[in-house]
Amino acid sequence: MKKFLAVYIGTTEGFENSPWSKADAATRQKLEAAGMKAWGDWGQANLAAIVDQGAPLGKTKRVSKAGIADVRNALTAYTIVQAESHEAAAKIFEGHPHFSIFPGEAVEIMECLPIPGQ
Repeated sequence: MKKFLAVYIGTTEGFENSPWSKADAATRQKLEAAGMKAWGDWGQANLAAIVDQGAPLGKTKRVSKAGIADVRNALTAYTIVQAESHEAAAKIFEGHPHFSIFPGEAVEIMECLPIPGQ
């Protein structure tokens, strides 16, 4: 089995253009409860493939030759799964609650490649 890193993508613009941005607190709470239940159900249905359930991601700092800086990106969370192929790993996320219920935009899946020489 190969390992894959899945990163959840969401932007401020995506949220602002979603029904979530216009929902009142009670409606948003109902949507969130439904979304979290669906996410939990997805996790249970894919338990055998999940290596690390992951977590939401906080603010970002970039470290480079120029030093340390606060930056923004579209990464909102991550999960690590195992699958026979890249295609099989991607299929695990079809219809995921991140974008089918929550205002997230996509899940991007990348193979975790071996370190050269090891």
